[in-house]
Amino acid sequence: MSATGVPGLAAAVVHRGQVLYSKGFGVRDITTGAPVDRATVFRVASVSKPLSATVVAGLVGRRLIRWSDPISRHLPAFALSDPYVTDHVSYADLFSHSSGLPEHAGDLLEDLGYEQDYILHALRLEELDPFRATYGYGNFGLTAAAVAAADAAGTDWATAADQVLFGRIGMSASSFRYSDFVARANRAAMHVQIDGNWYQKFDRDADAEAPAGGASSTVVDLAKWMILRLAGGRWLGQPVIDADALLETDTPRSVSAPPGTSAGRAGFYGLGADLGYDYSGRARLSHSGAFAQGAATNYTLLPDQDLGIVVLTNGMPLGIPESITAYFLDLVVGGAIENDWFALYSDLFAQLYVNHSVLADKKPPAYPKPAERNAFYTGTYRNDYYGTIHVVSRGGHLHVLMPPRPTDYPLRHWDGDLFAFYPVGENAVGISAATFEPGPGHHRAARLILEYYDKTHLGTFTRS
Repeated sequence: MSATGVPGLAAAVVHRGQVLYSKGFGVRDITTGAPVDRATVFRVASVSKPLSATVVAGLVGRRLIRWSDPISRHLPAFALSDPYVTDHVSYADLFSHSSGLPEHAGDLLEDLGYEQDYILHALRLEELDPFRATYGYGNFGLTAAAVAAADAAGTDWATAADQVLFGRIGMSASSFRYSDFVARANRAAMHVQIDGNWYQKFDRDADAEAPAGGASSTVVDLAKWMILRLAGGRWLGQPVIDADALLETDTPRSVSAPPGTSAGRAGFYGLGADLGYDYSGRARLSHSGAFAQGAATNYTLLPDQDLGIVVLTNGMPLGIPESITAYFLDLVVGGAIENDWFALYSDLFAQLYVNHSVLADKKPPAYPKPAERNAFYTGTYRNDYYGTIHVVSRGGHLHVLMPPRPTDYPLRHWDGDLFAFYPVGENAVGISAATFEPGPGHHRAARLILEYYDKTHLGTFTRS
């Protein structure tokens, strides 16, 4: 914490069914100075995924569904671009990110403010990679599977989690509802680092992707969950989650990280969790969570030692929780720290903030080609994925209004029909390009390509 200045952190360690350690450090909000303690509720981001896998394993154990069942049986409106995949994609496919959906499909729709139903419906427009042959990490495929599982149980997702997991083992501060999080007095705000200083600038309602990233919890509650996981679904000696259904979540399903060399170790993904083997040959189960707007989390289990550690922070992802768990497990397994883990993770997480725009790190041309008159560009444009957008002129300047709120993007002229804008939201990393294409006769623009929203070739809007 002294090295990074991250405002707040909490950690817990469990071993052989006991909580050996749980403690909070720093402050939960730099604007108030309120301290973090072991009962502070954090957004856990993608650590939601293994929690959700545990809940679904509970429903599998109750014979309501099977991991191999197609989700269309309980979510008949769900569809993907390939009818065969639509009919066959299973809970296991979506929880292992092997459905063929591209990485982070639907995330930009969530950033704009679209709700869950709209985003899940829009997934049918995504071009698929080979089914069950590729790994594409994302939030909304897994969310679709969790929603289908809850439907099989005759309830909504957050209630299913309460009934199957949280309520059964006393995780009383845990929830998949944003409203529950904001109702907690002892909750951690999110923080971002700008030029070496930390600020509280953002909030995040992640209900749209709740099963994949919307859970909130404490290290005390997550310690209970780790004990349950390490005990094969048992709590205080009593079965809570079916052991066989839970074991399926720990089986490698996808190669998530191919080895960099022939001597390297591959990383795998099971159902909602990363699976790997360390230098001692021991299996490790883990997952990180990250909100670029201010949360970073990690848990790691070492099943053969009946050992687990969880670290929650209220700062943007810089590799802090991953480094702590790595240092800890080095000491446990080898008796000494093997690597400068924070340096390694810092380099890895820095890639999250690299802007790949054609305009990144560039200056506007000294003598740009002039733009057309504003009326050439203004009008209504649409596509099926993002919906209808409006290009308007305000005070002589062009703006793009993106649905559903709308989000207002001022356009800055760059060169000819090329403009620059600055996307906002969880996934935004800086400047991006907006390119107008003229129609027949060059009387007005016919299309607008928004580079930032074109990551899966869905960012072209046609004038209507």
